[in-house]
Amino acid sequence: MSNFFNDHLERLTQYQRYKSRVVRIGDIPLGGDHPIRIQSMTNTDTMDTGGTVEQTIRLIHAGCDYVRITAPSVKEAHNLGVIKTQLANRGYSVPLIADIHFVPRAAEVAARLVEKVRVNPGNYVDRKKFLQMEYTSQEYQNELDRIRERFLPLVRLCREEGTAMRIGSNHGSLSDRILSHYGDTPLGMVESAMEFVRICASENYHELVISMKASNTRVMIQAYRLLVDHMEKEKFNYPLHLGVTEAGDGDDARIKSALGIGSLLRDGFGDTIRVSLTEAPEAEIPVAIQLVKTAAKIAEHPKIEALTELPVDLFDYRRRISDPVQNMGGDKVPIVVADLSDVMGPPNHFLESVGYRHDLMHDTWEPGDLGADILYFGNNLQNPPLSINAITLYNSETWREVADHDISYPLFDLESYLNADLKHPVANFVKVNASGSIGQLPDDPGIVWVVSSGNVHQLASLRRFILELMNYSRRQPVILAYHSKDPNHEELLLSASAELGGLLTDGLVDGIWLVSDTVPILESNEIAFGILQASRSRMTKTEYIACPSCGRTLFDLEEVTAQIRSRTAHLKGVKIGIMGCIVNGPGEMADADFGYVGTGHGKISLYRGQMIVRPNIPQSEAVDALIDLIKTEGYWVEP
Repeated sequence: MSNFFNDHLERLTQYQRYKSRVVRIGDIPLGGDHPIRIQSMTNTDTMDTGGTVEQTIRLIHAGCDYVRITAPSVKEAHNLGVIKTQLANRGYSVPLIADIHFVPRAAEVAARLVEKVRVNPGNYVDRKKFLQMEYTSQEYQNELDRIRERFLPLVRLCREEGTAMRIGSNHGSLSDRILSHYGDTPLGMVESAMEFVRICASENYHELVISMKASNTRVMIQAYRLLVDHMEKEKFNYPLHLGVTEAGDGDDARIKSALGIGSLLRDGFGDTIRVSLTEAPEAEIPVAIQLVKTAAKIAEHPKIEALTELPVDLFDYRRRISDPVQNMGGDKVPIVVADLSDVMGPPNHFLESVGYRHDLMHDTWEPGDLGADILYFGNNLQNPPLSINAITLYNSETWREVADHDISYPLFDLESYLNADLKHPVANFVKVNASGSIGQLPDDPGIVWVVSSGNVHQLASLRRFILELMNYSRRQPVILAYHSKDPNHEELLLSASAELGGLLTDGLVDGIWLVSDTVPILESNEIAFGILQASRSRMTKTEYIACPSCGRTLFDLEEVTAQIRSRTAHLKGVKIGIMGCIVNGPGEMADADFGYVGTGHGKISLYRGQMIVRPNIPQSEAVDALIDLIKTEGYWVEP
């Protein structure tokens, strides 16, 4: 079946920026060959003119190209003009973007005052009631006609005023009509936006930017790919705004954002980005700048051999079929390898740093939830007392000297494996470079490929290796070895998430191995597990789907997120949505197990999934009530 990637196989091994049309947003054009633009959103009350102006100026100085401000009603929309005037009086001409939900009239007011408006097709015309509806073809067309009639005034106004528009689909806020017809899917997100795009195009209005945001990185990546495919088929090429919505805070949020945004940037998609953190808006900008900077480095990468064919559907997640070898491959979750080849001293000096705890009763070390699955000792003949759940890996010559071959395995390079007179009867790890010829590799059962790449475009190089394995019907497990040259924790976190995470979201990987000369093993181990969690490949801790605060927020998101995290961080695999207002919940929580949503000043509603179960609780009681709900539903375990 013809689709964008099948028709453009070269894009998977050669960096090519997707050529979008240019959209003018004030005096900072977007798309085409223009730089990838960075934006953020204020979290002040829009009626607090002074506070909003000051925060906007801080964002400009941090490196923001565009600043978005919420306009929840006509009153706030009018005040955007006041804010713009005060900024101009102080010498700032940054393009402003009005963020609109539910109130078309506010969008129409804002379109006369600012350079761009953002509308969400899931709630611009429809109100979400979580109803399952069925339509005849004529009834569905009638709905489209109704949307067109309600949307046209804004389209025509933006065309006349020269105002740009972002049509922003969000995974969690699709309308009941779209959900009933397409399901809660990337295709539903794309079609939700395309309905509005087609209306704009029919009016010869093309100053559009499109986004497909989700908290689930797998859904987000698939939706953007599918959007490009649909736009190409309909002869559109509008710029793309990239973002992972409700990413949360701290390292987990940065990993999730880098995975979604960074992997798409490396594939040439994206004209503007916003990193959504439940932190001060200014904290988003350095992360965004670094993501753009690292993606730019790959533009002139060394040539990567082209694929012969594409053995996967990049619009639909399917785990690569691999044969199980020990604790890898098959239907097992991807594993983490920890590099302990340089460690010295007693076991507690290094095993605790890779997630192991000491079992006093048996005097052995046992991996915890964040315990590395394989401990690589290289030529270091460490022999710590490990439980039967642990696996050790040694360089092949050193492995011969290890007494216990039940839990220890050899690591060969290709030549030494082919010439070896002693191999493990169950599993042999073989290092190869991603640029090698797949056809010349042995097809022995029990091989686990440890693949690395020296190419600056590691994502493309590693992906090509795995896809060619599939083309040759090779089903051996694959571990990706990422040897970092990043100088610090955050740069390792961002680059590894983008390079490896995108392959995990496509289901191509059986394990990851991060090696850094500058970042402590404790940190690199935590980053590795964070990447698995962010890609939805392996859940080892609580996931917080927390929106970035904005002018609509009804409580202190940073403070409340910290309170909830302190009480629930031990709940492995539980997903908790923390939403500042009803716009971002319950829909935006998407697949959260529980939700904490601001529904009024000092009032919180609790959700089980997307269904409200305890409305309008006083905020002072809400965290305790959330814990009680988790316990009642059987998700609680004692810390």
